[in-house]
Amino acid sequence: MCTMNAEAHGANGFDQFKGDLEAAERRIAREIDPGVRALFLAILVFVLLATLLLPHTGGARGLDVLTGSGAAVDNGVALPSRVFAWFSLVFGVGFSMLALLTRRWTLAWIALAGSTVAAFLGLLAVWSRQTAPEPYPGPGLGLITAWFAVILLTYHWARVVATRTALQLAAEEQRRRADSEGQNKSLLDTFPDEGDNDTPKE
Repeated sequence: MCTMNAEAHGANGFDQFKGDLEAAERRIAREIDPGVRALFLAILVFVLLATLLLPHTGGARGLDVLTGSGAAVDNGVALPSRVFAWFSLVFGVGFSMLALLTRRWTLAWIALAGSTVAAFLGLLAVWSRQTAPEPYPGPGLGLITAWFAVILLTYHWARVVATRTALQLAAEEQRRRADSEGQNKSLLDTFPDEGDNDTPKE
């Protein structure tokens, strides 16, 4: 009777341990922990917002580029600059802020993917301003700063996502080991040592 109680207690303990591992794995799969990088990401988001008030080219500020105002038209702002400005605002600012506030892994992935695309668009935007016809000005301080801020955002989000992926893989490996140990234990309980069943014959 005591043996059966001990076996039942061991099974319940294993099930509880397995449940804790699965809960931890689900939590890791949903959330991120940027740690110290959260401060750097927040600063970069603030820098991106500040570039909207800085000149991207000539007298056209970031807000002018976003809205396509008269200042943007007068300075010959092309499509690459407008697309870069919108990608920076939506992914570099919007999704980055959401990911930092909610700590959701999915939002961090979206912020990473959008920032990566924005970094390449920033290169195209700077190049388009450098090769603009003579009457139009080249890239301004706001455009250059926004481009570097997006590049740094991409780097830090990539590190955060990679760290979370490593933790998830470790949790999955731990759960597989627990499952394997539980199966071995159940097999041993099902097929006890035959030597224990032998009774001495008189």
